[in-house]
Amino acid sequence: MNDQDLMETFLDGKVVFPGKIIRVEHWQVRLPSGETALREVACHPGASAVVPLDEDGNVILVRQHRIAVGRLTLEIPAGKLDSPEEDPLFCAKRELSEETGYIAQSWEKLTCLETTPGFCNERIHVYLATGLSRGETHPDEDEFVATVRMPLKEAVDHVMRGEFRDSKTALGLMMAAYRLAH
Repeated sequence: MNDQDLMETFLDGKVVFPGKIIRVEHWQVRLPSGETALREVACHPGASAVVPLDEDGNVILVRQHRIAVGRLTLEIPAGKLDSPEEDPLFCAKRELSEETGYIAQSWEKLTCLETTPGFCNERIHVYLATGLSRGETHPDEDEFVATVRMPLKEAVDHVMRGEFRDSKTALGLMMAAYRLAH
């Protein structure tokens, strides 16, 4: 079977929920068999995330409560793009400064993560930031976070034990550790 035999074709779409963070659309698609089907798609402007690594090999993480999963999480700093056209690196720099107070001299893009491609078009651009210097935090009004410094190896151990379940954090930490080892 070739790739063309797997492709769905967008026919039409309509907004069914115009939310603040996501917009839900119903899409009619033509299946490879020629039949049509409904796809419910959560549309998101995208986001950026940062693995900030200090000169001692510590990663700077953000501790916050995530009401959707009902628990405190430890994550790499991240935030959504102001619009789909915003430069992801600009967003990453803004989010690092807002959430941690750090700025970085060096930036390297690690990947672009598609979080849940079964129903959502969100893409998170993940960066490694080094050459950190400390400034003042200035989180959004509805954002309550605390920063945690942790050796990168310890953070990777948390991922491997299944304790960091956030996908951007797990992938970002693993990619940063791999990148620094090679």
